[in-house]
Amino acid sequence: MINVICVLLWLFALWKWGDWKNWEKYYGTILFFMLGDFLYLYLLSDHYPMWKYTPPDLFGKYDLANTHISLAIILVKYPATILIFLPKFPAQNIFKQILYFAFWVALYGVNELIDLQLNNITYDNGWTFWWSVLFNAVMFFILWIHSKKPLVAWLLSIIFIVYLWQTFDVPGIVFR
Repeated sequence: MINVICVLLWLFALWKWGDWKNWEKYYGTILFFMLGDFLYLYLLSDHYPMWKYTPPDLFGKYDLANTHISLAIILVKYPATILIFLPKFPAQNIFKQILYFAFWVALYGVNELIDLQLNNITYDNGWTFWWSVLFNAVMFFILWIHSKKPLVAWLLSIIFIVYLWQTFDVPGIVFR
């Protein structure tokens, strides 16, 4: 039930604060964001997960899995995030920019803490909440870069992925 509430909250936020009328302007960054999670789902979630969503059994009616929750996040939360995050990004003041990044990292962190408290997410293979915080900080920075210089964002993403890959000693078996 909490997952449905979260989807509805993100849809409301998109309607209220998102620049959904100009979605085409942000389309490339939305796809970039979505692709990252699809790659994680494909490569790691079955063979070497860092985190996994564990949706509650809704009275035995629905057989939801990690993939269902991930798809809802990818299809609703990520586009909503981009359509709110990028259009409202402060243009000049570096202090306001840092606070804005911190706000979004904290927002995603609180969301994850709620999931942890409700046992909707588990960590594996050395991943922790603090790794998620670091990941979110890097992710929002790269998303911002992508909106301005996509090739630089791709390069930074590859560097960060290689860093995580080495840090968490991801086995080659993930390349099926």
